[in-house]
Amino acid sequence: MYAIIQTGSKQYKIEEGGTYEIELLSDINDGIVEFKEILLLNDGNKIIVGKPFVDNCKVNAEVVEQVKGPKVITYKYKERKNSRRKKGHRQKYLKIKVNKIELI
Repeated sequence: MYAIIQTGSKQYKIEEGGTYEIELLSDINDGIVEFKEILLLNDGNKIIVGKPFVDNCKVNAEVVEQVKGPKVITYKYKERKNSRRKKGHRQKYLKIKVNKIELI
């Protein structure tokens, strides 16, 4: 059984028991996250496609930890102007473990 969920502006294909890194969320209740924006659900026998979301379906997951991604370096340079700027950024992610995909 797998589902395609939408969180933030990204979509993820998830399965029960899997661990995934998603965008950082602000509404975490006691380390448990519930996703209700399911775009597609495959339970092995049939595929349910939402219009735009699947009704009566939710995904329960628990937060494992907060992690940082790799450092991305940006460099601006203007020739002959002695203008150089170097910046670095590390995106924060939320590592989750999917417990259950349930169709109500």
